[in-house]
Amino acid sequence: MREPEGFREFVVGRSPALLRTAWMLTGDAAAAEDLLQTALARTWPHWGRVSLGHPEAYVRTVMVRTNASWRARLWTREQPTDLAMERAGIPTGGYAVHDPSGAVTDRVVLVEALARLPVRQRQAVVLRYFDDLSVATVAEIMGSSTGTVKSQTAKGLARLRELIDTKPLVKEDL
Repeated sequence: MREPEGFREFVVGRSPALLRTAWMLTGDAAAAEDLLQTALARTWPHWGRVSLGHPEAYVRTVMVRTNASWRARLWTREQPTDLAMERAGIPTGGYAVHDPSGAVTDRVVLVEALARLPVRQRQAVVLRYFDDLSVATVAEIMGSSTGTVKSQTAKGLARLRELIDTKPLVKEDL
């Protein structure tokens, strides 16, 4: 099969943003890359139809649904660790090793807290606040009602506050 017209440009242009979303959904750099690659592979055969609408929303929908199905599998209960590498001073995950402002630590705490949320709450929070999508768009991507998105977002933010033990993370404009 030939490469669909415009697909390569879309992948090159939107992959960084989509990879950030995948990373927030999975909490793991390698799993995020796998998730994005899987979503793009599933999008490729349908590109002619998808490119006429909102291709980024389509890929996000595929990522959300694929991530949910992966998390439902038993093998996801195994958690790899970079602890031995971190103790040896070897950078892990391709991210910055030294950050005097503490941003890396904050990011790790947030990603660990996100990983402890139920799938639907995590999806709602990531799509709403990290991807800055509207409630209606998130509802469409998640295949649910706007009320469900609002309740899952509120529950997810409340749980994140408990896990991180801080003041409100975002202004609630639900």
